[in-house]
Amino acid sequence: MKRLLQIEFIKLWNNRASRILIISYFALLTSIALIAAIHFKIGPIDFHLAEQGIFNFPYIWHFNTYVTAIFKLFLAIVIVSMMSNEYSNKTIKQNLIDGLSKKEFIASKFLTVLSFAGISTVFVFLVSMILGLIYSDYTAVSIIFSDLGFLLAFFVKLVGFFSFCLFLGVLVKRSAFALGFLILWAILEQITYGILGWKFVSWETAQQIKNFFPLESMANLIKEPVSRLNAVQSVAEQIGETLKLDYQLHVYEFGITLVWTALFVYWSYALLKRRDL
Repeated sequence: MKRLLQIEFIKLWNNRASRILIISYFALLTSIALIAAIHFKIGPIDFHLAEQGIFNFPYIWHFNTYVTAIFKLFLAIVIVSMMSNEYSNKTIKQNLIDGLSKKEFIASKFLTVLSFAGISTVFVFLVSMILGLIYSDYTAVSIIFSDLGFLLAFFVKLVGFFSFCLFLGVLVKRSAFALGFLILWAILEQITYGILGWKFVSWETAQQIKNFFPLESMANLIKEPVSRLNAVQSVAEQIGETLKLDYQLHVYEFGITLVWTALFVYWSYALLKRRDL
């Protein structure tokens, strides 16, 4: 396992574009701290975003994992490029000639996926902990470490998404086309949902079906957190609206994403196994 990871990281680090994207990605993960610097004063209005409760424990775990998950597209480019380079540079063929089996080859890629997701989760944990200790109004240990399930959801979400990117990289071979296919798939999920709700079933049933789509299931792991803020809830009440949304983590949502993850890894191996390299 260690040998397989070393091989992958040597390949990635020796590729200038991948190296820049990886560094940029982790820099962006830590840049969420810059949100605390948003502070402006207009007449009697003195607005400091950090004081609106976004860095309060345990809310910070929800907010930061949701926001930083947006940056996963940087590593998506790295992962599909990783596979594209294997084909274009013919290193995949050389690895197999040198004794690496196709199963070990896919295992090395999936270990890289797990490593990226794991390191990202640790980064988000550390940045959130520091910001929370500085700005949170609640610092009791029991409060700080509640809702850590959002970090697990963040990890599973990244593993699922990166596994999908790995599959697309194996399927399409070229990084630009693989990324294009990823965008197309996201659009197709929405179109399918619209057609189902419009022509075939109720919108509620269509939404339930949509929840089983790969990208939608990953998105469902961490719901949007903004409407949880007390300020947003107060504004909604003033205009006669009541925001009663489900922000909880559900085991079945983890299960759907994990099933898709297993399928993407298996399909990646099955495709590679069938191909004459």
